[in-house]
Amino acid sequence: MDETPRNTRRECLLGVAGLTLPWMLNPSGVTAAPSEVPPPPKDAAEALRRLKEGNRRFAEGTVRHAHQAAVWRDHLTAGQQPFATILACSDSRVPPELVFDQGFGDLFVIRVAGNLIASDVLGSIQYALMHLRTPLLVIMGHEGCGAVTATLESLSGQGTEPRYINLLIDRIKPGLAGIPENVNGADRVHQAVEANVRWSMRQLIASPEGKQRLEDKTVTLVGAVYELATGTVRFLD
Repeated sequence: MDETPRNTRRECLLGVAGLTLPWMLNPSGVTAAPSEVPPPPKDAAEALRRLKEGNRRFAEGTVRHAHQAAVWRDHLTAGQQPFATILACSDSRVPPELVFDQGFGDLFVIRVAGNLIASDVLGSIQYALMHLRTPLLVIMGHEGCGAVTATLESLSGQGTEPRYINLLIDRIKPGLAGIPENVNGADRVHQAVEANVRWSMRQLIASPEGKQRLEDKTVTLVGAVYELATGTVRFLD
C-alpha cells in the first residue's frame, strides 16, 4: 500500500499545475503578454529596419515565429495595426510573413501574380494606407517570376497563354520595354523582375491614391526583390 501522504501528492500536483512553461504560451518561446509586446514601429524607417532584421533571421535560419501564440491571436480580435503593407507575387515560394519572420497582425499583405498594379490592388493598398495607416509600402518581386518570364516570352513572340493570363501579361509588358535585346537567359529574367517592380512603383506613384500619400509623406514606398536560393530580400535604391 502506498504510504505517501496525500498532502504531499496534492502539493506536487498543484506545483505542476501552477508551473507555466514557455512552450505552453508560445511554441516560439516568447512569453510576453500582448501588453508587453513592443509597439509597432513609429515610422517607415523603423518599419523597414524591422523587415530587414526579420529577413536576416529567415535567411540565417534563426527565425523567432513571434506573434503566433493563441494569446496573441485573441488579442487581435479587437483590431489590427500592421506596420507595413506588402504587395508581392502569388508564388507559393514567396510568403511575405515567413520571408520577413513576422506573425499575425504584423503585415498587410496583397498578393497577385507578377506583383502588378490593377484597380483591385490599388483598392487594397488604399485601404491599408487610409484606414490602417501603415507607414511603409513594399512592392516585392522575386527571382524566376513566372508571370515576368511569360511576359518576356510573349514579347519575343514565343509564348501562347490563355485569355486571363494574357491580361496579366499585358499589364506587365510596358515595364519591360527598356530591357536590352542582347541580354538573354537568366540575366534577362533577372533584369525583367527588377524592371517590373520599378514599373509597379511608377504606376502607384502616378495614381491619385498613391501620389497624395507619397507627397504628404504619410507613407514611404520601397521596391524589393526576393532571391529564392538564399532567402534574402534585396531592397532597391
